[in-house]
Amino acid sequence: MGDSKFDSIPLEWVRAFETTARLGSFTAAARETGLTQPAISQRIANLEHQLGAQLFVRKTRAIHLTTEGEAWLPHVQASLNALRDSSEALFGVGRNKIVISASSSIVQHWITPRLPALLEQSGAEININTMVLAGDAAEDDGTVKIRYGAGDWPGLYKAPLFEERIAPLVSPALLKTVEDWRELPRLSVSGPRPSWRNWREFSGQVTTSPTALRFDTFASALAAARAGLGVLLGSLPLCQQDLDSGALERISEAVMPHHESYWLLASKDRISRRQWDVLRASLAG
Repeated sequence: MGDSKFDSIPLEWVRAFETTARLGSFTAAARETGLTQPAISQRIANLEHQLGAQLFVRKTRAIHLTTEGEAWLPHVQASLNALRDSSEALFGVGRNKIVISASSSIVQHWITPRLPALLEQSGAEININTMVLAGDAAEDDGTVKIRYGAGDWPGLYKAPLFEERIAPLVSPALLKTVEDWRELPRLSVSGPRPSWRNWREFSGQVTTSPTALRFDTFASALAAARAGLGVLLGSLPLCQQDLDSGALERISEAVMPHHESYWLLASKDRISRRQWDVLRASLAG
């Protein structure tokens, strides 16, 4: 027979420990689990008493894992992940809600056209949270996140949504007003995306007109390009529908690749492997 000291540990105590350790806060753990902060604290206190070891150092405004807590956490997470994945594989038991956090441009031009396939394959309720500002990237606001970068996020499920390819785009009506598109005003987007300077260095094409408008989201800049307000240095995968419809057209044969793109990201302790495979198949590629 096993050691009754450990065999009798309730699973909810272990889950309270894992959630608190992952989020670094009793309050955040209570919010995620739907329990009260005192209930989370009590479950962890019970667990520590049962184990005979302190798992957290409690300070006035912060908590930290002890050496014992840090050593135990990866084993707990691996066990909980294995339990969840095996339950879903054997009995069809899984989470029935997936929360996706993404920028407005990704929501409108990439996720929405692919939602029917995702809904059918996942069998889950899909909640979409629009990330408005770049600072929101630090917020733990979704089961799944789509972020722009080079893919160097450790410890996550991750897959690129597409291979980024960039070129100048303009509305056909605006293009007809000039003999050379380089006479037209430029539209720019704030943030980490490639700039018109990067385009000049890549293509050798001189763009002499000044930037007329600068936007904080790609979706807004794309709407301005459709309205004929200027030339946009656009992501071809995100603008494919506008190119197919004729709302925009490419004005250069050159296409600039980029090492950064949008990535599909998910924490391995918040989503099952099956759900991740469905998300990747539906949204990436």
